[in-house]
Amino acid sequence: MTMNIKTFILLAFLCSTAFSCKNKGEDTAVRTEDLKAKQLFQGIWVDSDEENVVFKVKGDTIYYPDSLSQPIKFAIYGDTLELKSANDSKYAILKQSAHIFEFKNSNGDIVKLIKGEDPSFELQFANKKPTSVNQNKTIKSDTILFCNNERYHSYIQVNPTTYKVFKTSYNDDGLEIESVYFDNTIHLGIFKQETKIFSKDFKKSDFTQYVPKDFLKQSVLSDLTASTSDNKGFHYIAELAIPDSYVSYMVNIVITTDGKISMNVTK
Repeated sequence: MTMNIKTFILLAFLCSTAFSCKNKGEDTAVRTEDLKAKQLFQGIWVDSDEENVVFKVKGDTIYYPDSLSQPIKFAIYGDTLELKSANDSKYAILKQSAHIFEFKNSNGDIVKLIKGEDPSFELQFANKKPTSVNQNKTIKSDTILFCNNERYHSYIQVNPTTYKVFKTSYNDDGLEIESVYFDNTIHLGIFKQETKIFSKDFKKSDFTQYVPKDFLKQSVLSDLTASTSDNKGFHYIAELAIPDSYVSYMVNIVITTDGKISMNVTK
């Protein structure tokens, strides 16, 4: 049997149209959350081996006993647990009942949790509020600097703010958690006797040209220190650090005697 060119083209067009329509239908399909699984998930869950409290589920939110870890929204679709955060995470559910919850974490390990029945477990979630790490108070420093044999006064003040910085990490069970910290602004003033040479409130956004975006998002403007002074001006080092880690960016800041500013990253 032979097929003419027109028939072949028509069949090819119909097949491609059907395929594209199928994909379009799949893309626009509305997923339905498994409300029964969500109800079974409610309560406090502990590690089956050591019986350490892992998290508490209430409504559509997971709470962690660690005061620095932000509550996180979740949903269950079929056999998948989805955590809603800056980077949505999905975990395959292997087994679920009223008292058992098994899933595969981000490392591919199987985690088995059991429902915690001890009333004292609830105390681990009482009055949990985000706390400010490292910067709970205003920090001031005054330094006398000399440039071209003239005396200058440098004034630095680190001010804590209510601007939240979220750090994404994983707990011992391989679940994504978000810890919250508070950012700072840092005021720098330079005076020659009574004359103000330079004044600025530094914010984390001032360093977008020098620090990678992903790093900057999870970092805190931690400190600003006077380094030295020479014929180029006054040298400072701004530190942007990811909380509870050894990772930081050091940005060199130079202020000239006529108040001009330049920056570069320490290599």
